[in-house]
Formats: sequence, C-alpha cells, structure tokens
Amino acid sequence: MSKQTKKPSHLSRFISYFKPHRRLFFLDSAAAILLAACELFYPNVTRAILSDYIPGGEWRMILVCSVLLIVVYLMKYGLTYFTGYWGHVMGVRMQADMRRDMFAHLEKLPFSYFDNNKTGSLMSRLTGDLFDVSELAHHGPEDLLISAILLIGSFILMMTINPWLTLMIFCLVPLLVLITLRKRGEMTAAFRQSKIEMGEINAGLENSISGIRVSKAYNAAEGEKARFATDNARFVESRRRSVKVMGSFMASSALTSDILQLVVLIAGGLFIIFGNSEGGFDYPELVTFILYVNVFLQPIRKLIGFVEQYQNGMSGFSRFCEVMDADPEEDAENAITLDKARGDIVFSDVSFSYGEGEKEVLHHISFTVPAGKTLALVGPSGGGKTTICHLIPRFYEVSAGSITVDGHDVRALSRHSLREQIGMVAQDLFLFNASIYDNIAYARPSATREEVYAAARAANIHEYIETMPHGYDTIVGERGVKLSGGQKQRVSIARAFLKNPPILILDEATSALDNVTERMIQESLSELSEGRTTIVVAHRLSTVRRADEILFIDNEGIAERGTHEQLMAAGGRYAGLYEATKEA
Repeated sequence: MSKQTKKPSHLSRFISYFKPHRRLFFLDSAAAILLAACELFYPNVTRAILSDYIPGGEWRMILVCSVLLIVVYLMKYGLTYFTGYWGHVMGVRMQADMRRDMFAHLEKLPFSYFDNNKTGSLMSRLTGDLFDVSELAHHGPEDLLISAILLIGSFILMMTINPWLTLMIFCLVPLLVLITLRKRGEMTAAFRQSKIEMGEINAGLENSISGIRVSKAYNAAEGEKARFATDNARFVESRRRSVKVMGSFMASSALTSDILQLVVLIAGGLFIIFGNSEGGFDYPELVTFILYVNVFLQPIRKLIGFVEQYQNGMSGFSRFCEVMDADPEEDAENAITLDKARGDIVFSDVSFSYGEGEKEVLHHISFTVPAGKTLALVGPSGGGKTTICHLIPRFYEVSAGSITVDGHDVRALSRHSLREQIGMVAQDLFLFNASIYDNIAYARPSATREEVYAAARAANIHEYIETMPHGYDTIVGERGVKLSGGQKQRVSIARAFLKNPPILILDEATSALDNVTERMIQESLSELSEGRTTIVVAHRLSTVRRADEILFIDNEGIAERGTHEQLMAAGGRYAGLYEATKEA
C-alpha cells in the first residue's frame, strides 16, 4: 500500500476481523436475538395471568403458562451458554488473528523501529490491549443487538399498554444519549492514556527483570523500586482520571434510570386514579408496565457498560493500528534475488546517521573486499565498526553513498536473499530460551542432526555439550543464562558454521573467550573463512594479523589501511595500539 493511500478507519479495520468468523458471528447473533425475545416473553405472560387467569379462576391456564415459562427459561439457559462460550471463542480467535498479524508485521519492521520502541510496551499491545479488543469483539455486537431488540420490543409492547406513559418514558432517552456523547471524548482520551501508562509499566518491568543481575551486583534494588513506584504512580493517576470520567458517566446514567422509574410510578398511579382518555389502565397493567420498564432498563445498563468496553477496546485497537501502520522494510520494485553470492563487497562514499538531524556515525567511507578475502575493522569504540556490519545486510539504510555485493546495490536486492548469503556472530549475542540443539539449528532448520553436531565440533563445543545431563536437549534459559559467556559465544559460532554462508561477519566473535579457547576457535574460524568473504571486528588485534586488509577506523573515518605488516612498518596508530595490547 502506498504511503499516500488513505487507510480505512479503525472501526472498518476492526469489523474486517469478523469476516473469517462470520458463520460463528451470525450464529452468536441469532442466539442473542432469541435471548432478547425470551426477555420480552415473561411480562406479557404475567399480564395475562394477572388480568385474565387469576380473576377468572383459570388455574389450568396458570399451569400452562408456568410450563411455558419453564420451557422459555430452559431455552434461555441454552442460549446464554452458547453466547457465553462460543461468543468468547469467536473473540479469542479474532484476538489470535490480530496477534498473528501484529507479530508478522513486527517481524518486517526495521531495526530503527525497535531502537525507538520499548519491548515491554510492544508486549503490552500484543497481550493486554488485544484482550480488551477481543472482549469488545464478542460482547460489543451481541450487547448492541440485544439492546436494540429489547428497546424496540419493550417500546412496542408498552405502547400497547399505555401510549402516553410510554412516550413520557422515551422522552428521557435523549437525555441519556446527551450524557453519553458529552462524556465520550473525555473517556477516549482518559482510557488511551491509561493504556500508554500500562505499556510504560510493562516496559520498565521488562527492563528491570532483564537487568536483575546487574541490579543485585550494584545493590540497586532501592533505585529500581523507586523507578517502578514512579511508573506505578503515573498509571494509578491516569487510571484514576479514566475511572473518574467513567464514574461520572455511570452516576449520571443511573440517576436518569432512577428518574425514569419514578416517572413510571407517579404517572402510572395518576393514570389509575384519574383515568385517561383511553381508559382501561389498571393495577395488572401497571405491574406489567413496570416489568417492561425493567426490561427497558436492561439494554440501557448494557449500553452503559458497552460505552466503557468500547472505549477500552477501541483504545487497544488504536494502539494495535499504530504498530500495523508503521512502515515495514520494503524491497525495491522488481528486487533482484541473490542466489549464490561470490562475496565482492564495495563501500562507495558511504555516510550514515541513525536519524534525521543526528550526528553522522560514518563519514564518506570507501573500501573494497574482494570475494574470498578477509577485511578486519579495528579502532576505538564508537568509530562505527559495528554499524558497517549492520549496513551490509540492510539492517539500516545508508544515508548517502552505496554498498554493493557482487556489483548489485544492496538496495536493489531482496533483503531475504541478501541475508541468506550472510552469517553473523554478533558482539551482542542472543540465545533463545530453547535447547542447545534448537539454538544451533536456528541457522538452518532443515539441517540433519549430524550436520548440527559437525557445526558444534567446528566451534569446539560438542564435547562440552555431551557432558551435560541432557546433552543437546539442555534448555539454555532466557538469553542463554545457564551457559557461560564463552559457551554462549561458541553456540553462536556453531550457528554460523551450520549456515555455511559465502559472507561472514564476525563482530567481536571471540571477545568472551579465554586465550586458549580463542586460539582453538580462531583456527576453526580461519578454516571457515577459507574461500569466503569475511569481515572481522576485533579489539584483540592478535586475532586480525592474518587479514588481507585492516582498516583502522575512528570518529573521523578510515584513519589507516593496509596489511598487518604494512601498518606496523608505518608506525601509526594501529602499531601503537597493537604494541599496547601486546603489553597488556
């Protein structure tokens, strides 16, 4: 969809999620219609008993009416069960559809989106917000349908009893509508802010729980509690504002309902005492009329509840749409599929910043990595080495200049085919809360078990895994917490071995390893790099001596370039840094 194309309204997008479940929706709606009809049945039977059968001593008809009411109540039981069970099933299925769509969309969003949005807030939208939406999906149409039938049905039946009293009652309906419209805007803003604050609490919780080890190490529990208390207080305040508006609305609506009943009692009594132009209004009809007024009040109460539910649900759906409307990563029209890359990489006058108006991280960077060669990136932190690694697979787009792979501008290639050609071992490595086997096989799910074992052997971790009680089926915990830093890094390296790509990016791939293990891994990495284009980022300069070319990158760009021998002979910053690391 073009960015200029006008998107449908939130309400129409919400209604579109009913389409796959329309059969269940229509069945639920039919059950709701019958349920409303059952509600209208009792007062009419009561009127007949009070007006005709009791005065006439027709006890058989009273028994017939009683049996009829029992049948109606059994029908109500079945219909209530159907709407309560299958109606919720429909809502849950719609919630699952929305969650599926949102998760699929999140997978397409660029790195920059996750740089600017908190994980906890996104999880709040996926769970809490969509739960409110599913409740609206089930109860909303059902309550509106039942309310409409009860309002119309009770109006018609009350008109048959006493038209003037009925019209007096319905004169109060516009007052209720006016109260609802007046409070709706306030409730929308208040409930939306409440959801935003709930998202902030979840984001803070996710951050605090993820960093619990750091918190304990620095005895920072009091500070974390203070931060949580601040977020919690903001949520309480926003929730207080929303329930204050809701409370005002409910109180006004309840007062209107009470006045309505009072009008019926006083006016009905006066009609009986003084009579009316049509005559015939007596005690049984007043009792029947009061019963219908209670039927009439049911949909009003439902509609009052619906207003709160609608605000909650549509606030949640609005936040859902915010995520769905975020621009995903898009390939160029007629994007080229890179089937089997040779690995020629060229940076031509590349500049990059993480956002408009922000300082450039890379300034006019140019270099070439011929296929099968190794390029090492070294230099002080913050120079942009990791950024270079992220630009090659198009995690971010260059601000100026171009990057080509095998002569193709990466912007002209499909992201999927480009990333298929690249294997990464990142500095900020991540393991899923799954088995060691699953974490290695993640690189190529179709791999055989023997291929996974071979990758683990190449990464020098197979023997260690075999000593674990559950071997390859050992669960590593969240972010691999049950493994040491070196073990996690080796599992990550095994992934790269299994993927077997033509282009390797090793961003501090051996930073968490001891010297002995590092040498063993370096031999494996050298073997893996053979015949492949490899980009290595390293602070331990001893690991880059064999590179075909080394770039020394600082905040100004490429300060030095050459082989290890050339840079050492030049006696520049690389040589100074190398000597310093040797002494260390």
